[in-house]
Amino acid sequence: MKALQMKSIRMLAVGLLLLGTYVAGAQQGKNKPGLTGRYGGTATNKAAEVITVTLDLSEKDGAVSGTISSSHGDFPITSGSHQGKTVTLQFDAQGTSGTISLEASDDKLGGTWSAGDDGGTVEVKRVADQGSDKKS
Repeated sequence: MKALQMKSIRMLAVGLLLLGTYVAGAQQGKNKPGLTGRYGGTATNKAAEVITVTLDLSEKDGAVSGTISSSHGDFPITSGSHQGKTVTLQFDAQGTSGTISLEASDDKLGGTWSAGDDGGTVEVKRVADQGSDKKS
């Protein structure tokens, strides 16, 4: 009888250990930042002009929001999604709808953009948030 109780206690201890490991792993996955952050780089248009671009992105449950700042102006992201490596952003370019289609790789995003009759490529990488360098 005592041997059966000891075996049950050991099984319970192993089960609790495995449960703790599973919960810790699940929490680690939740803490991944996803796309949230600041990205800087360049885009080109049909005229082969190099445009400085900054994306300030916030991701929650696969939905992406934020702003696009460029040497051509600042544009709100009206909707966005992140599924696997694919990132799609819809934005308002002063009354013209635009789309950015990207592929995520490490801390880089690359792909194409279009708005009205213009479009081209875009390449950005994660950069430090300027606001985090400020001291009170």
